[in-house]
Amino acid sequence: MFSVRRWGATRLAAAVLASGLAAVGAIAAAGPAAADDTVPASGGANAVLDGLRTFGQAVIHNDAGDQKVGAGLFQMTVEGGGTLQTYCIDVHNPTQANAKYQEKPWSQTSLHDNADAGKIRWILQNSYPQVNDLSKLAAAAKSGALTEKTAATGTQVAIWRFSDRVDVEAVDPAAEKLADWLEASARDLEEPRASLTLDPPAVSGKSGDRLGPVTVHTDAASVAVSLDPAAEATGVKVVGRDGAPATAAANGTELFFDVPKGAADGSTSLTAQATTKVPVGRAFASDSKSQTQILAGSSDSTVKATATADWAKKGAIPAVSAEKNCAKGGVDVTAANQGDEPFTFELAGTEYTVEAGRSRTVTVPVKEDQAYDFTITGPNGFEKNFSGVLDCKTAGTPSTDRPSPEPSPASAGGSSEGSTGGSGTSGEDLAETGSSSATPVIAGIAVALVAVGGGAVFLLRRRKAGTAGE
Repeated sequence: MFSVRRWGATRLAAAVLASGLAAVGAIAAAGPAAADDTVPASGGANAVLDGLRTFGQAVIHNDAGDQKVGAGLFQMTVEGGGTLQTYCIDVHNPTQANAKYQEKPWSQTSLHDNADAGKIRWILQNSYPQVNDLSKLAAAAKSGALTEKTAATGTQVAIWRFSDRVDVEAVDPAAEKLADWLEASARDLEEPRASLTLDPPAVSGKSGDRLGPVTVHTDAASVAVSLDPAAEATGVKVVGRDGAPATAAANGTELFFDVPKGAADGSTSLTAQATTKVPVGRAFASDSKSQTQILAGSSDSTVKATATADWAKKGAIPAVSAEKNCAKGGVDVTAANQGDEPFTFELAGTEYTVEAGRSRTVTVPVKEDQAYDFTITGPNGFEKNFSGVLDCKTAGTPSTDRPSPEPSPASAGGSSEGSTGGSGTSGEDLAETGSSSATPVIAGIAVALVAVGGGAVFLLRRRKAGTAGE
């Protein structure tokens, strides 16, 4: 069995309290800032957390003592239609009721530096619910009879050993044997392909040109493509590489915005949408600091991605996008310029210039769990805002911080032990997500953490090259 007993995993209450104190200092120094919109999702499924649905009990061992938690399958409802089943990969963070989640690449989650991420995917593909013949699974694991609940519990326990490096055991003997077998058998697999993304998510150019390409990356057989109706009225079209109007696409398809010559300076967006099963192993993260999840199963679900285009007759013509970069601890802001003049902007007190026909990526440092909010402006009313919260680490990362004497709400909640649905409460010794006595405190600190965006606000303003700062 994976042994990290007495690692001294940080308890959520202590971690959140420390973050809350840091937030107070940042707010006092910088003032509050709103963060209404997140960095645009890279595409894929967007879903709302319904809660823990099929689970049993597990025990986490650490320096603060043993903590009993719920361990099993969560359920999410996909925006636009569909249902997802997920396991937790962030055991020491709580879930937030009705939290909104976005499909993310591993690079934008705590899996970005986890050498065992591929083993987690192997577990997902070789255990419940992907393997729903429980007698076959029990025979392979030599676990004894398994139910849906004990299979889900054992699978979650095995995942936590790799995702959070915790010393955890399933209470049920059969679930524990399954967890041990999965841990010992796991092999590295590659990260699954996104259900749907568009790359790049923003393009620009002169009117009269085809702006792009925007390449479709998808696991779906076919994707529907549509343009903002307001742009269609001005003669703008979405076309393929051959110049023919495009209303459908597949993996690898290149799309272009065909802007008529002489068209007034403007902007628009295209939307790609499909119904497909999201690949097992895709990560799901929330900017509400609700624990990160990983996909275990998907019904046919709605997936969507958007790309924007800006055009003008002359001058600087910027295209700007942003995405979290967990490896560098910040947010990558990419500015491209397809105009005939340099595009100059200021970011965090430093001025950057993008020459005509070139692009540049700047990484904005953001502290873990800190909100950020940056805006970039340009000619002809161009303006893009990006905001959110950087969440790249698990709360259980080994730390020198003194653990809280109180158990943190972990991954329980939803249905009662022994049921698969409903909204009952767990047993008295089972830590509950979103409903423990610590919830009001956590909620209050969460509000402060959102407000800490004021400590990470960066204003990007377009200037003409050589012009003094505003």
